[in-house]
Amino acid sequence: MKTYFALLLSGIAFATLLPLGKDTEIKKATQIDTPDQNRFVKVTLVQGQFTEPTEIAVLPNLDVLVSQRRGELMLYKNATRTLIQAGKLDVYFKTSVPDVNAEEGLLGIAVDPKFAANQYVYALYSPAGKSVNRLSRFKLVNDRITTATEKVILEFYSQREICCHTGGSLAFGPDGLLYISTGDNSTPFDVPKQQYVNKGYAPLDNREGLHQYDARRSAGNTNDLRGKILRIRVNDDGSYGIPDGNLFAKNDPKAKPEIYVMGNRNPYRISVDQKTGFLYWGEVGPDAGNDDPARGPRGYDEVNQAKKAGNFGWPLFVGNNYPYRAYDYTNGSSGDLFDPNAPKNDSPNNTGLSQLPPAQPAFIWYPYGESPDFPQVGTGGRTAMAGPVYYTKPGASPYPAYYNGKLLIYEWVRGWVKAVTMSPQGDYLSMEPFMANIPLAAPIDMEQGRDGKLYILEYGKGWFAKNPDAALVRIDYLEGNRPPVVSKLNIKKTSGLLPYKLEASVEATDPDGDALTYVWSLGNGIKKTTTVPNIQHTFSKAGQYSISVQVVDKDRASAKSPSILVSAGNAQPVVDIATSDNKSFFFPGVPVNYNVKVTDPGATVNRTRIFVSSAYNEGTDMAGAKLGHQEVAQTLVGKALMQKSDCSTCHKVNEKSIGPAFALVSAKYQAKPDAAKYLSGKIIKGSTGVWGEVPMPAHSPMKTGEATQIAEWIMSLKAKSTTAPSLPAAGKITPPASLNGKQTVLSIKASYSDLGGTNLKPLTSTAVLNLRNSVIDAKDLRDLSGFGRKDANGTESLIFPEKNGWIRLKQVDLSHVAALATTLVAQGDTPYTIEIRLDSENGTVIGSGKHNDGQISLNEVTDGKMHDVYMIVKTDQSAAKDRPAMRTLTIVPKK
Repeated sequence: MKTYFALLLSGIAFATLLPLGKDTEIKKATQIDTPDQNRFVKVTLVQGQFTEPTEIAVLPNLDVLVSQRRGELMLYKNATRTLIQAGKLDVYFKTSVPDVNAEEGLLGIAVDPKFAANQYVYALYSPAGKSVNRLSRFKLVNDRITTATEKVILEFYSQREICCHTGGSLAFGPDGLLYISTGDNSTPFDVPKQQYVNKGYAPLDNREGLHQYDARRSAGNTNDLRGKILRIRVNDDGSYGIPDGNLFAKNDPKAKPEIYVMGNRNPYRISVDQKTGFLYWGEVGPDAGNDDPARGPRGYDEVNQAKKAGNFGWPLFVGNNYPYRAYDYTNGSSGDLFDPNAPKNDSPNNTGLSQLPPAQPAFIWYPYGESPDFPQVGTGGRTAMAGPVYYTKPGASPYPAYYNGKLLIYEWVRGWVKAVTMSPQGDYLSMEPFMANIPLAAPIDMEQGRDGKLYILEYGKGWFAKNPDAALVRIDYLEGNRPPVVSKLNIKKTSGLLPYKLEASVEATDPDGDALTYVWSLGNGIKKTTTVPNIQHTFSKAGQYSISVQVVDKDRASAKSPSILVSAGNAQPVVDIATSDNKSFFFPGVPVNYNVKVTDPGATVNRTRIFVSSAYNEGTDMAGAKLGHQEVAQTLVGKALMQKSDCSTCHKVNEKSIGPAFALVSAKYQAKPDAAKYLSGKIIKGSTGVWGEVPMPAHSPMKTGEATQIAEWIMSLKAKSTTAPSLPAAGKITPPASLNGKQTVLSIKASYSDLGGTNLKPLTSTAVLNLRNSVIDAKDLRDLSGFGRKDANGTESLIFPEKNGWIRLKQVDLSHVAALATTLVAQGDTPYTIEIRLDSENGTVIGSGKHNDGQISLNEVTDGKMHDVYMIVKTDQSAAKDRPAMRTLTIVPKK
């Protein structure tokens, strides 16, 4: 389907438009020589010691300088493998405005191309007490950077106490010119208490007093250094000159000569090709999730290339020169589309030229959802970054020559790295995964060292915090032996009374097929070695023990599993919810009798510590409905799915990040009957305005079932601390005689926590009994054959097959069930016979009748087991024309 902009631009010819599916183009014959991705390995140099690291500079001796947003200049010493603080700048990094996060601080760092001789270090930072961003030069002497050596090179105004967009990256070109990226210093969020607002589109609000909502005052202003990439030549005395080839003349009173590239939103990381001099940068784009004919395009992140000076469009254009419309924020009326060939800045906040240079399209662009142009980039949150163009070096070629001349781009939120193949002229040809098997925790900078290897700075998954996974890493490539790969550590029982017998196994493989040895760490310094991937060990002393295993190949290359904590001396309680009624269905108006049973090995159960709750929720279709007992372990599936997604970048379990803590989300929606359904919809469709101004991106390709499992895990976080009173441990719950269409599952939850013991934490177990509404809508019946579907008066119904067909209810309890009843919205003129069979299409017949009988009586099933129940329909006519249509299928209880 064509997007709004494909239709909108159909009459406008752009010579630079790229065909759809660029990643699907036929690649060069060298594609067959793509190196094995599992030969790349991540070597962690420092982890858990950084607080908001921003940029790195690799020194000639392979020491690494790291800037931290709050002002620290950290130095990793390669010889001693230690991290020290080399200096600290007094920076502005926190606003005094509630619920507004500043992004300013120490933003970027670079070392002089002649560093070995002059020890010059350059930093872009936000000095405390002055509303500017400042480029300064320092000297690194004896591993220390002091303000006594500071030479202020350049300053430009930055509006503070607002959010967002700082840029701040520094990079030198092969000719010694210094490039400085700056953000548009504009607020992407909506003006409070106003009817007409940005809504994630271009910030063009030029009403008086709202300067921060107008990016034309900065990025679109030729007389302002914000929203630009500057290019200067720094002189030996700390002054600077303007090189030839920048965007504007040196003597134009309405244009800054330092500007090399304008029209930038947030060019957060830049890089310069050290052979061609081409400039690359990642452009963090706006938030709108959909195209709007009245406003303009949805948001796109960009990776851009500048072979020469140019205007890259923001805030009048985004992506492949997709134009926004002029917009009147006083009355909500839309104006003309901006023209990329002749863009104009007519904002009263503009102090520069009104006629701007032609806009240049992005090199690569992609939205929150799937990209038809560059499908390899995936979906979800977006924070584009541009790394180096990789070149092998004489005497230091640690990576295959295959990557020589490829641009490396990466994603802060999505965590991937891609290698972009270009023509000799620098034109885009294709992209492919690079070091695809290496997980990265929010990569924020990447630089090639003198040793030819990549050094990557990981910010860590959490905003504005000291993240335990923040790290400086080096990427090695193993030509020969490769280390083992550990997939999973399994422990049969993670707790038990003394003597506690541990049974553990590990799933591991060796890429080279080598025999493996397993070195088990069993806590308190206990280690054992095996030649098989499992172990048994008996603990006779109470305590908690951290279990892990290191897997080693014949050449001593190794990989380590995560650690799992086990409890010796305290056994996990067992919780069960028993019912004397049907274990699959509840019946409107019919009481459900339940009894929570708890056993706690080695301890007396205190029934006052049992917590019981019930809720009606919207369930899944019958093919995937979770009926009967569900242990709390199932919610861990949702946690695992969350950790694999980009959710963990913006949310933590108990701490605020840029998004709310999952525990707070859980608490907020505990009283909402369909909370899991509501949250799963938010995950898939995206959301804004619920927890603040920062939007949550859409995850449209995510399966509904996966989003629901994530939502169920979120909702489980609050269950144990809820202030609602507990239901009795044994009793009955009477469902209402009628429920709305969304209340399809009655969930009865029970949890129990023991008291723990000396050096032993309490252990909690939870059980859930899910009972499905006995009235099943046709739309929820998915496991079937031969039936058709249609909407009758807006309600989905099932059309009987032309000849034969069946509907299956998987693994349901038939205890206390008397009949199956159907509600028909059309009787049809074709007679059908119906048989109800157990466990297969040819299984035991327990009931039969005609389709228009209303209900079919069943023989009593008393074994208490779960069965597949087949509803077989047949007609003797050669072809059914006017066929019946079924609206609901009802499980009828015994009186």
